[in-house]
Parts: sequence; C-alpha cells; structure tokens
Amino acid sequence: MGAAMARNLCRTGHAVRVWNRTRAKAEPLAADGARIADTPADAVRGADIVLTILYDGAAALETMAEAAPELRPGMVWLQATTAGLDGLVPLAELAAAHGLVFFDSPVLGTRAPAEQGKLVVLAAGPEDARGTVTSVLDAVGGRTLWVGEDGASGAATRLKLVCNSWALTLTHATAEALALAKALDVDPRDFLAATEGGALDSGYLRAKSAAILDDDYTPSFGLTTAVKDARLVVEAAEAAGVRLDVAEAGVRRFTRAQDQGHGEKDMAATYFASFGD
Repeated sequence: MGAAMARNLCRTGHAVRVWNRTRAKAEPLAADGARIADTPADAVRGADIVLTILYDGAAALETMAEAAPELRPGMVWLQATTAGLDGLVPLAELAAAHGLVFFDSPVLGTRAPAEQGKLVVLAAGPEDARGTVTSVLDAVGGRTLWVGEDGASGAATRLKLVCNSWALTLTHATAEALALAKALDVDPRDFLAATEGGALDSGYLRAKSAAILDDDYTPSFGLTTAVKDARLVVEAAEAAGVRLDVAEAGVRRFTRAQDQGHGEKDMAATYFASFGD
C-alpha cells in the first residue's frame, strides 16, 4: 500500500523521500524517483508533509518518535495507518507536542486501487489547512471524504473501523459459502452464477471468490493484517458497549487460519479455517 502511494506521489511531480523498516522493500522506489532515507528523521527532514502508513499505531508512534529531531512546528502529518481508536490517541498527542498540523486520514482500498491512485481517503483535519494536502490526497486517492475538522477526534478512524468491519465480514461470508459448496458437492461457479447481478452480488464476493477458486492468495489485504484490524473493530465495539458477535467470531476464524500457516496470504485464506482445527 505505502509503496503504491509513494509511486503515485512521484508520478504526480512530488519530491518524495521514503523510509521503510525493511530497507529492501523501499529500494525499488528509487526507480520511480523517490529518495530512500536511512532513518525516519532523514525522511522527514525539511519536508512540508509527512505521510505515515505502517502496520499499526505502535509502529507509527515508534517511527515518528524516531523522526522527532527533524519535526518542526507547522509541518503537516497525514496519518494513514489503521491505528484504531486507542492507537490514535498517542499519535495525536505526539503531533500536538511538536506543533504538527495533524490529519487523521486512513484509506479504503487494497493493492489494485492503491496502484491506480484510486483509494478512498477518509479524512479529518483543519479546514484551513486542507489546501496544503489536496495534491497529495489527489495523487493517492480517487476521492476524499471529509468527516471532521479535528484529526485527533478519531472521526476518520471510527469510519474506517466501520468500513473494515463490513469488508472483513464479506470476506468470511464468501469463504464460508465456498467451503459449504465444496462440502455439499455444489459447483461454486453455480453459486456465483445464481447471485450474479442481483442484490446478493458484490465486488468483494467476486474478488475473494476468484482468489479462492484460482488458489491465488497473493496478498491484496494480508491475513495477518486482517487479524489486527478485526481485533481493532471488536475492541472499539466493546468500548462503545456494542456486541458484535459476527466480528468476534471473525477474529477467531482469521486467527485459526493464521495458526494454520496462512498469515502471509491474502485474507481470503480464511477459507482454510473451515477445514481442520
């Protein structure tokens, strides 16, 4: 996701420095015009805008703490990591401590829309500073949905959790339907034909079914990341006093598939959780 966003920023004429915890993953971006930084501080030195998209809130916090010597008041921080509500708090506090203009800006989409610059950006941040980030958001996303003026409020992160809960549930439902089809000796393509074009159809059904039927689990949304995001959804619901029985079962299902050795695959590998312990 981050690599695709960086490429689109380079292609649209932005001067880009990139840093990754595993340098080898960042180095191919040099061919797109990005400069590979040795440290987070090197990456943000003199920048107008800092964009973070890491595994979780803890990783984002650690990275920005390492970048702290080069942070300066007035620098804009676009925080796109799916950090969860608890994870967002220390990020907003770090931004305030350094006088940064903080935007909570998680994105919707997987590898293909990221590569195409067609992500949906869910954003909250001060209206009077939005003009400074428009070119960046337009480079990485097909549209931006503004949901608040205070990045620290968690409005964008809350919406991201709701959207993720839907995507994760659709993935489990697809995997279970295909597993049931196999168990009942039903051709899964008949199931897909029966639902095609109707109210039961969806893009996620088609995409995740294709991954399962083609036995191609190249990660578009990795299963290990899905475990993390599913837990963030359940934690947010519990804190709000809402029971999400399906989401809780989904955490267990993703975890079972991960324990079976499928963590590095696409989250469609939840399919395997239907078979074996």
